[in-house]
Amino acid sequence: MSLTARKPRPKKCRVETCGAAFVPARLGQAVCSPACAMIDAPKNQEKARKAIHQRERREIKVRKEKLKSRAEHLREAQAAVNEFVRLRDADLPCISCDSMPNDNDLMTGSRWDAGHYRSVGACPELRFEPLNIHRQCVKCNRNLSGNAVEYRIRLVQRIGAETVAWLEGPHPARKFTVEEIKAIKAEYRSKTRELKGRAA
Repeated sequence: MSLTARKPRPKKCRVETCGAAFVPARLGQAVCSPACAMIDAPKNQEKARKAIHQRERREIKVRKEKLKSRAEHLREAQAAVNEFVRLRDADLPCISCDSMPNDNDLMTGSRWDAGHYRSVGACPELRFEPLNIHRQCVKCNRNLSGNAVEYRIRLVQRIGAETVAWLEGPHPARKFTVEEIKAIKAEYRSKTRELKGRAA
């Protein structure tokens, strides 16, 4: 059996005005001569520029990700969880006052928050717990500081007294690692995409 490398097959020059057959001297060679390469180059400049730009953007994204503080990761993960909750509860009234969105609210999303029953300050270990977060109107969440009494009444109706008792009970202190926070963000972004896909 011969161990010599196979000879490359002849190819047709990519330059339309040439079209000559040639045997490539190197892998990926698409034109027959330096003259044809000069003709072919401008056509590929835009593609090359886009490829370089995409690579630079990826590198910048990686560098930015490395420079993010734990607090920034927490904010992004909380935003992902909150978006999921607002979408999950889209057909439900405000957890505290039973108000429903009007058509304008549905388009802008401006009147709705994802309100925590037990606040992040009081119980940080439940900050990402979806049973602790429900769609809430801005008035109840921000102006009435969560409207906690009414929140609890409707929360018991929605998830049951036993689950509310669990939320109100003691929970072990937990400091999320950056890797855990990233995983939470990815999980809830995926869940949000899934909900949006079902709604489409």
